[in-house]
Amino acid sequence: MNIPYFIVLFGLLMIAMSVHEFAHGWTAYRLGDTTAKYLGRLTLNPLAHIDPVGTVLLPLMLLIATNGQFVFGAAKPVPINYLALRNPKRDMVLIGLSGPLANLLFAVASSILLRFLPSHSGLSLVLYNLIFINVVLGIFNLVPIPPLDGSRIVAGILPRDLSERYASLEPYGFFIIIILLWLGVFDVFVWPVIRLIASLLANPF
Repeated sequence: MNIPYFIVLFGLLMIAMSVHEFAHGWTAYRLGDTTAKYLGRLTLNPLAHIDPVGTVLLPLMLLIATNGQFVFGAAKPVPINYLALRNPKRDMVLIGLSGPLANLLFAVASSILLRFLPSHSGLSLVLYNLIFINVVLGIFNLVPIPPLDGSRIVAGILPRDLSERYASLEPYGFFIIIILLWLGVFDVFVWPVIRLIASLLANPF
């Protein structure tokens, strides 16, 4: 494996995850919850969002297992006090959307910058990877399986009793995701969307 390329991918993932978690914290703060601010999580500093397993171990294992072809990870979730929100049901949806939306907007911004660079420059390669990583984080997190952000959106839409039953799946969410990955379900429903959006953003107009 190309070690410098490996390091660059890992660094880009850290940046994308920090943007994702900052968006959650900032949105919650704007909606009345100051928890993230007082815990020092309302920042783009990756050190504030590192989780030893999700941020370090998981991405490293994926990078090694795929020879640098795929990277994914999870930062330490920003704590949200839903009781402090002005409209908890509605705000849960907005907070859930904010992280994936921030990643997709970051990918779009990177795509715009890419148009002004030579196609084979080192910075262009960095932006290509930044686009792909942000699209992966944005789309994958919209999958409605707890604890992914898509589940927060669904929980905020469902009636209270159904929402509570749905949220009870969270302790099993990681295993559900692993099983669906193993069965190839994401290859059918998620990866085509990721590839389509990434290809549209990474290719010149």
